Amino acid sequence: MIELSPEVATITMFIGLLIGLFMGHPLAFVLGGVATIIGFIGWGPAIMDMFVNRIFGVMDNYIIVAIPLFLFMAQVLSKAGVAEGIFETVRYMFGPVRGGVAIAVVIVSTLFAACTGITGAACVSMGILALPIMIEYKYNKKIATGCIAGSSSLGILIPPSIMLIVMAEQSGETVGRLFAGAIIPGLILSTLFIIYVLYKCWRHPDYGPALSAEQRASVSGKQLMKMILKGLAPPLILILGVLGTIFAGVATPTEAAGVGAFLSIVLMVAYGKFTWKDLYEAVLQTAKASSMVILILCGATCFTGVFMALGGGDVVSSIVMAAGGKWMSFLVMMLICFVLGMFLDWIAIVMITFPIFIPIAKLLGFDILWFVVAVAVMLQDSFNTPPFGYNLFYLKGVAPPEVSTKDIYLGAIPFWELMELGLIIVCVFPQTVTWLPSILVK
Repeated sequence: MIELSPEVATITMFIGLLIGLFMGHPLAFVLGGVATIIGFIGWGPAIMDMFVNRIFGVMDNYIIVAIPLFLFMAQVLSKAGVAEGIFETVRYMFGPVRGGVAIAVVIVSTLFAACTGITGAACVSMGILALPIMIEYKYNKKIATGCIAGSSSLGILIPPSIMLIVMAEQSGETVGRLFAGAIIPGLILSTLFIIYVLYKCWRHPDYGPALSAEQRASVSGKQLMKMILKGLAPPLILILGVLGTIFAGVATPTEAAGVGAFLSIVLMVAYGKFTWKDLYEAVLQTAKASSMVILILCGATCFTGVFMALGGGDVVSSIVMAAGGKWMSFLVMMLICFVLGMFLDWIAIVMITFPIFIPIAKLLGFDILWFVVAVAVMLQDSFNTPPFGYNLFYLKGVAPPEVSTKDIYLGAIPFWELMELGLIIVCVFPQTVTWLPSILVK
């Protein structure tokens, strides 16, 4: 056991974290490994008792049960082809508009986010469905890739977001209030994305050509109405079934997740896509994704325990409070989240920062509901900022050969700048977060 000053412990832990990530090791094991090494050096073998208690606290948390249920719902909806149905419908609805396919991507990603609560499924689905079409229609590659990478990140903000579930557990806020509080900010970001696409395609008509007259004529008004009823109505029923039961006080988030999982299977049957093979694959993928999330939660809680025990929390708190003034401290906290988002998964960011940031936010007099949603808006960036922006890698993995990594990176920049604009709107108008929970959550 070696006596480590809080400053040395803080620097050492984050350097170790970056070294592990750049070596390509999984985040859960990097977090847990750094915690174990620094914990033994700075505290001794007694650190293992703390690890057991903290991991048991994660495993014993009832609200975490909602995560595999929502992940299962996302997997089933992906197998059911919900995204494909919504995309085809919205594509023809906005076909006459310049940038119509890109607008369709944003709308579909917004609806898909409200159905699943995760980003990877939306990014991959839109990359497979929409990107080849936009390339075929001669869309600007940066607009095409940016709208997919940017809008698919809404899955961690718009409920039922699994990130908001973890944030609720860490902040002491209820899941229902966070779900309600995140709806308007999510719609604000979606609207900003659409406005940006419309503006760029208005200034540069060749960036997003409208569908040709022949393509629009291939679907009659009657056919389009049928597509709307078949493609949009069922997902909306699912959204109401999940969120409505929470806001009405009929079900807890975990119970509502069970409702969503059941309705997703019903939807799969109704679309004629149900097979036992697909159900098995959905269960298998859910088990894999849930295991990953739980492992990261366990690694992150051990990392946070050691970090706080060795005085790292006090170091960060002093840096934040030394910024000078309430809003400067808020800005420093957001900048920390932004920088961490370039390297870490949102789970690790929430688990590491919330034990430090939530007490500071309370001390500074911030509304905790508003503060948590503001952090959630900021963490949209974590999926789109290099070097470890997950959506950038998801999209590159399914993109046509003519779309380069550079196209994807440059295309994402305007959209994460729009996310910062969305954060500014939330800060200037806090009612965008606080109003809906005051009338929806019982």
